[in-house]
Amino acid sequence: MTLDMWIAIFILFAAILLFLTEWMRVDVVALGVIIALILTNLLTPQEALSGFSNPAVLTIAALFVVGGAIMQTGLAGAIGRRILDIAGSSWVRLTAVIMVTVALLSAVMSDTGTVAVLLPGIISLAIGAKISPSRLLIPLAYGALLGGATTLIGTPPNIIVSDLLNEQGLTPFGFFDYTPIGLVLLLAGTSFVLLVGRRILPDYKATTEVQRVETPEELVNLYQLSDNLYRLRVRRGSNLIGLTLAEASLRRDFDLNILDISRADQNRHTTLYEDAVSATGSQESKSSELTPETVFQFNDTLIAKGEVTDITQAAARWNLGVQPARADDEDALISNEVGIAEIVLPPRSSLLGKNLVELGFGSRYYLTVLDIQRPGSEGKLNLKDTSLRFGDTLLVQGPWKNILDLRKKRRDFIVMGQPETMVGSPARAKAPLALLILLGMLFLMITNLVPIVAASLIAALAMILTGCVSIDEAYEAVDWKSIVLVAGMIPMSIALEKVGLVNLISEWLINSLGNYGPLIVLAGLFGITSLFTQVLSNTATTVLIAPIGLSAAQKLGIQPYAFMMGIAIAASMAFATPVASPVNTLVMGSGSYRFVDYLKIGVPLILIVMVISILLLPTLWPFY
Repeated sequence: MTLDMWIAIFILFAAILLFLTEWMRVDVVALGVIIALILTNLLTPQEALSGFSNPAVLTIAALFVVGGAIMQTGLAGAIGRRILDIAGSSWVRLTAVIMVTVALLSAVMSDTGTVAVLLPGIISLAIGAKISPSRLLIPLAYGALLGGATTLIGTPPNIIVSDLLNEQGLTPFGFFDYTPIGLVLLLAGTSFVLLVGRRILPDYKATTEVQRVETPEELVNLYQLSDNLYRLRVRRGSNLIGLTLAEASLRRDFDLNILDISRADQNRHTTLYEDAVSATGSQESKSSELTPETVFQFNDTLIAKGEVTDITQAAARWNLGVQPARADDEDALISNEVGIAEIVLPPRSSLLGKNLVELGFGSRYYLTVLDIQRPGSEGKLNLKDTSLRFGDTLLVQGPWKNILDLRKKRRDFIVMGQPETMVGSPARAKAPLALLILLGMLFLMITNLVPIVAASLIAALAMILTGCVSIDEAYEAVDWKSIVLVAGMIPMSIALEKVGLVNLISEWLINSLGNYGPLIVLAGLFGITSLFTQVLSNTATTVLIAPIGLSAAQKLGIQPYAFMMGIAIAASMAFATPVASPVNTLVMGSGSYRFVDYLKIGVPLILIVMVISILLLPTLWPFY
């Protein structure tokens, strides 16, 4: 072991420790890896920064844009709902159709986006069929993970291993090279869930009717939001006049949410957001922004949501006139500009352990939390002092653009459904065009007329130029944290190879398992990868282990394709824990799942996938 090897090992294990503990964001860790490799002279600056120009990274970024356009136009939801129309009401048929549907969509777009789009509809189907959502949502998540393994662009690990093969002068995987093994695994996974899963899937009673949502209008009805709307008029002698919204503390003291303010003297409304100023600088369409600094004035009419006792107490305290809400006051809840949505808190959200007051949620996100639903809790939670937990579902109200902004904060929030289709964007009418561009991209990839990176970039540019997604929305659609993670870990794999660690580890693997044949080595690689992917991201796992698999194949004197495909498949089989994949986290709250539920069905499924892959891959991709 040389000094450079020890330095590389230290950097690698420090990165893994930070990934596991999440003391820092994963993209910050990846940037730290790049800097450490440069400062220790393990890599030149050009080598350390090469990940940002890597074709796999550019391909993944472009596919994020394409997926964002598919979501933005509502195409994904329309396709999913059309297929689910044939689902019927029996558990067997529902489960089979759900797993196949989500797998088909995940084959060409983000599995997390697919599950987020279909989840509300699946819950509605479950309730309508009198089936507990917990019987359907793990199959939904697992179907998405299995579907990602069916095409080259289904999941980042598939792209990463293909690009590695290309870098080594070997023939990269084609678009449908994953399809034979992927379809077999999808069939096996679906069969396992139908035959065995039906006995071990939990049958939890839905904790709340709120889970049956698909549209904002349904949310209004299911949460009975219109029942708690009132008009409060600021009288001449009210002590509220001259105070700011923050100083009045209506939320803290009386549990009141001020959704809108109407000012007769200005003949307009003050809302929780500010309309965009036109490009010419004109402010004709601009309305005042309701912020913590908004000052109350005489004769303001407040559209408030709260219990009648709280409304009465606040009116007495501040000398306000109470009036019943009008029919059009519900516009303060939902319009083309403002609306409501459910957001789920993932396991590493920075909000966990804090209440809304401590977070200053409204001031920070310009949204109002109207309700909190917690798996396993049937009582109404106090909005002021409830400490947030993993799996909590928050009902938020405010500008659609602010709701969409939460999607950028993937560590803290998972946004349910498709709020982007409610903004009134012209892109909604361009779903057919988005479908044509998607089909064109697939055609280019399947026929190999251009490299995969070129096909994905062409499709992304076409989505922007045709208005299926704006340039700003395209930037927002890219998960930059994932991009930086991959771009930062590729130099780490280069460093491991440069200092000789990849060669050393592959020799150890060959010495330990090589005498038993390449099939056992494949099993070892599959097992190590599937274990790592339960705690690390599938992309980081693939970037680190794929070079080891390639080196091991070269030392054994065999073709590397079975090893590389096995690593990619194993990296996507994140079934065993709720934090192994975002899709597992996404369904946890709605299904009221516990950690052990994933273990009971996920571990056997991983073993089944492993056995099938080990037996089938050498047949599809012979060693010799």
